[in-house]
Formats: sequence, structure tokens, C-alpha cells
Amino acid sequence: RMSSFRKALKSRQRNHHERSQPGFRKHLGLLEKKKDYKLRADDYHKKQNTLSALRKKALEKNPDEFYFNMISSQLQDGVHVAKKPKEEVEVTEEQKKMMRTQDIKYVEMKRVAEAKKIERLKGELHLLDADSKQKNKHTFFVDSKKEVHSFDLADHLNTAPELVDRVYNRPTLKTLETKSIQGAVEPHSMKKLAKQRNHQYKILSQRIDREKKMFVITQKIQTRKDLQDKNKKVKVKKETPNAAAIYKFEAKRKR
Repeated sequence: RMSSFRKALKSRQRNHHERSQPGFRKHLGLLEKKKDYKLRADDYHKKQNTLSALRKKALEKNPDEFYFNMISSQLQDGVHVAKKPKEEVEVTEEQKKMMRTQDIKYVEMKRVAEAKKIERLKGELHLLDADSKQKNKHTFFVDSKKEVHSFDLADHLNTAPELVDRVYNRPTLKTLETKSIQGAVEPHSMKKLAKQRNHQYKILSQRIDREKKMFVITQKIQTRKDLQDKNKKVKVKKETPNAAAIYKFEAKRKR
């Protein structure tokens, strides 16, 4: 009964409102409550304690103490940075990341997959009109100098003069007369197809570069694995971004 009476009294009570900032102090912002002061005070005391601890550490420091890190690091913009070794291994950031996260089997698997894609692309494109491909030479022999001056390449190849410069898909005049032309004929369509072909060549070039990089990474990982062996070894060639280091290992007879 008493609990129900208390509830009834509470229901008739006035709602308590926290005091707000007076009008003449509005320019100072919100009125600080105890919880806000507590956070500010705790932060202030924490900083003061840290400063006191640092002062004490500085006062009690032994001037004769020595750490090897003192001579193996240097200041850069007020921050201690470890000195780089004289003979630093030349590895690109991409190779470092790959070596840290992936193992040799995974890299080799990806390289083989990339090589298969390259072979498939080469089979589709045939590299017939690639810019980097060496131009083929076709020598025609005639009997006299007079024939050399009057030599007509289109007539000799039995094709239209517009198709003479083509290295592929060069039909004869008889084929052009008897059969209908399949594929793009209009200049706009031809230009579009040439653009697509150039894009495919660009993709092929990128894939070849990626496959080479993966091969280098595989070699570098394998070299690091071989170096874990306790046999005596001598470095023959330094490591470069495009090749792994070469070591000569001491010949050891196996039992």
C-alpha cells in the first residue's frame, strides 16, 4: 500500500529541470555541470601526473648509461629513426608486401595462371599488327631492270591497291568478286575494331610485365629459403629490383 502511495505522490511531483546558463552569460556558452567538470579535471590531472613522471625520470637519469640504439639511430624532424644499413637490399615496396603475405607456392600458382592467360591472348591476337613486332621482308625477283621500274605490287599479288599494306586478311581480286565481304567494312567500324585491338595489345603487355614481376618475386623468395641453410656461402651478385641475388654455396658431399 505504501509503495502505491509513493508512486501516486511521484506522479504529481513537478519535473526537475537543470539550471541553464543565465541570459547575461550566454556568450560564455553552455553552463558546465559536474559531470563535465569531472571529465575536464581528470584529463588535467592525468597530464600533470605524466609531466611529473617525466621530470622525475629526467632528474634520476644516469649520464653514463649507453644503449646501442643511440648510435644506430638518428634524428629526423625531431623523431628518432633507425639508420639504414650500408648494403641495403634493393626490393620494391610491391615485392616486400607480396613476400610478407604470400608464400612461394601461391605466387607460382598465380604466375602460371597469368602465363596461361598470356598464351590465350597471343593465340587470339596472333601479334600480326603489333607495333613492337619486327616487320617482315618479302623479296620479289624479276628478270630485268625494265621490269623493276614497271613492277606493280598490287598486280603481282593479285589484290586491290588499298589492301597491299595489310599483313593479314588480304583477299585476291577473284575472292572479292565472287564472295561477299564478311565483317566490318565501314571506316567507323574499322576504326572501332582497331581501337579494341590496340586495347587488347595493351592488356597483353601489362600481363607480360606482371608475369615477369611474379617470376622475380618467386626467385627472391626461393633465395631467402636457400639462405636458411647453414652451409657456407658467398654472395656473387647483389639483389636488384629485377633479379634475385646470386650465391655460391660450398659443395657438401651427401652421405
